[in-house]
Amino acid sequence: MKKIGITYVKGAVPGFENFGGLPTDIVKSNGLVNGVKASEELDALIIPGGTIIESDDVNDDLKKEIKKIANDGKPVIGICAGFQLLSNQTDIGRKSEVPIIKEGLGLIDINFSPLISSDRVKAKVYDNSFITKGQKEDVRGFHTHTYGKATGDAKPLFYSQIQRMNYGDVNKESEYNIFSGACNDDGNVIGTMIHNILDENPIIRDNLLNYIDTSPEDIISRNKEFRSKINKDLGIDSGYKIEKLSQEFLKYKNNGNGPKFLMIGSNGSDSGKTFILTGLAGALRRKGLKVGLLKVGPDVRDIVPGLYLTNGKMEDYSSIKIGHLGWMDIKKAVEQLNKSYYDIVLIEGVMSVFTGLLNEKVPYSASEIAMSSNIPMLLISGVNKGGIESAAVDLVAHANMLEKLGVTVEGILLNKVYNQKIFENVVPYIKNNTHVKNVLKVSKLKIKGRGFTPEVEIRYDLFSKYALECIEENIDINIIADMAKNVEFNRIVPFEEIKNKVI
Repeated sequence: MKKIGITYVKGAVPGFENFGGLPTDIVKSNGLVNGVKASEELDALIIPGGTIIESDDVNDDLKKEIKKIANDGKPVIGICAGFQLLSNQTDIGRKSEVPIIKEGLGLIDINFSPLISSDRVKAKVYDNSFITKGQKEDVRGFHTHTYGKATGDAKPLFYSQIQRMNYGDVNKESEYNIFSGACNDDGNVIGTMIHNILDENPIIRDNLLNYIDTSPEDIISRNKEFRSKINKDLGIDSGYKIEKLSQEFLKYKNNGNGPKFLMIGSNGSDSGKTFILTGLAGALRRKGLKVGLLKVGPDVRDIVPGLYLTNGKMEDYSSIKIGHLGWMDIKKAVEQLNKSYYDIVLIEGVMSVFTGLLNEKVPYSASEIAMSSNIPMLLISGVNKGGIESAAVDLVAHANMLEKLGVTVEGILLNKVYNQKIFENVVPYIKNNTHVKNVLKVSKLKIKGRGFTPEVEIRYDLFSKYALECIEENIDINIIADMAKNVEFNRIVPFEEIKNKVI
């Protein structure tokens, strides 16, 4: 029986996509598959995305095995960070005055530098490898990367058409504007920035199966075993097991009535939405619940740490459209989610819940998304800038305006709390001036070094570990689960109606 390995190291996201249902065996950081060298055991290798480049999560033993597999002429497919690993080098110094260079394996003659893209894409195909033979139409998938500018002399495989780059719309004059895939001279080592390329393009998937002379039937049962293995733990080598669903949490299970929804909104950027969402997702998943994660707006990079922790999949509806930004409108997303297997769906807002509220394009804010489907909200604020007292006043104003707009604020959470006594003093103020029953806090963490800012380069293993532990130490996860409610899409509230309510 043929074996297709997938690298399973800290920082990788092996659950992020299904990879065509092909992986059969886990390749660990020591380069072994079930105690045997990967180069001796495998017929092909897939290297998923993640933060394996930024955080140097691939050690010398595994690098040696990857090179051996490639030099033996076997297929090696690197996706996103996997592509960067196969390249010459990647400059991760996006917010640095000087380049910060991470060396790759040099198997594909490409260099990477910063370029942000988080679009659903179609891509033009070049017939330079076995993997693209017979693929006459554009391939489809999605981007979600921070270091996506590829330059070099390797044979091209794909050029993607994207709508936005580095937070701005692109020039529409160039239809295929991003170099997004390449291969080595022999065509067996393949790199692409396009996620889901094996899931959404059957010819690409079948070409890999044909190349190693096997059929889907030979792979399916072993792929199920692989997926079962990765769904027993939170993250990779975290030491946290997913528990059997207890009687206490059975009431949150989706029994055909659709999942329960909760939005994580805030009073501004830098409130810690991504950190809180990641920790909540991990804590709920640890209890045995199936957790779906969505992002309001286009920047789905924000939910990837949570997906790393839950071994969750990036879905077609993971990015909710606001204006022309994002992947799927809220009506269709809610309809699809209500047919899904998820028990609880957490939605991360964008900036302040009111940012974009008075833009005539509707919906254009997190509050409008919540209004459209009666999605309850956990409203949070970081207290690190203006202090606990200022955050409390701001949250009261936000909660009351949300109530005026018809959004139920189930809870208020003060993040990065540095003084327990001051927090206790503001709780009565919040409760006496809103209808919010649950006022929660998360204590300030003392973390030094890079790798904890979503905007730069999260180290998924450390970021998610801290987020999970912080939530479990500070919050009763039952309270959060109780906040989530079943929802149905109602309507997009017209701009004039919103303006009248606000003004």
